[in-house]
Amino acid sequence: MRLVLYRLTAQRHVLLVVTHHLVSDAWSMGVFVRELCRLYGDASADPTQLEPLPVQYADYAIWQRALLDAGRFAPQVDFWRATLEGAAPSLELPADRPRPSMPSLRGGRYTCVFPLQLQEELAALSRREGVTLFMTLLAGFQVLLFRLSGQADFVVGTPVANRPQPELEGLIGLFVNTLLLRARLDERQTVRALLEATRDTCLGAYANQDLPFEKLVEALRPQRDPSRNPLFQVTFVLQNAALPRVSLPGLTVAPVDFERASAQVDLTVQMRETPQGLVCTLEYATDLFDER
Repeated sequence: MRLVLYRLTAQRHVLLVVTHHLVSDAWSMGVFVRELCRLYGDASADPTQLEPLPVQYADYAIWQRALLDAGRFAPQVDFWRATLEGAAPSLELPADRPRPSMPSLRGGRYTCVFPLQLQEELAALSRREGVTLFMTLLAGFQVLLFRLSGQADFVVGTPVANRPQPELEGLIGLFVNTLLLRARLDERQTVRALLEATRDTCLGAYANQDLPFEKLVEALRPQRDPSRNPLFQVTFVLQNAALPRVSLPGLTVAPVDFERASAQVDLTVQMRETPQGLVCTLEYATDLFDER
């Protein structure tokens, strides 16, 4: 971990925190901020006085390795193999340029805000239909991808926190896993039927989320294409691991947004509920897409 405090003026500073994704994830940053604030609030505090952790990351790694060695993930491999059998290897979205043989991973970002009223109406719809807001938004996004690509059968990736045990909630480490959500759409489908199908897809994926994504790729052995991500090229996220609200003595604190000039896949859509409305950020590969 690297930390640098930039003094912009006598009253304004920026704290830059850099960690490698191999050892942290979005949830981990929330843990870090909470503990940093607690220690800052009492400058004389001894870091060892934080509540002792019931387990360490090494314990989690040993547990996961033991399950792999014992073949305990075999039923999940079978589930994913059956779920993804016959799925299209790629989602072909209309692009501004031909796909390069090797992606540069350069990216751009575009952010927009959907009105608060729409956010509330979508939440109400979700409650009526017995689904989560994530499922409703995912279903709508899949319909959009269907319209843009003409493909009725495709796969979208989504990250999950992957911390099912309470003992893992206070740990800093890389727990996040990627789930594959297969869409099989029909123009005659009603919204209600679409939401039911999306709910079933998500619940099945959640019940089989322990298998590490890289192990799934090893098991499925998809045909490799260096020009695109294996199994999925589009990611959808409803961000619910936001940093906690920070209150420090004598300071006004807020997160600093910044531009990232990279894109891990063709397109990532990240949505976040806010008091102003539903914030939507699109992170796109500039090899393929212009901002327009």
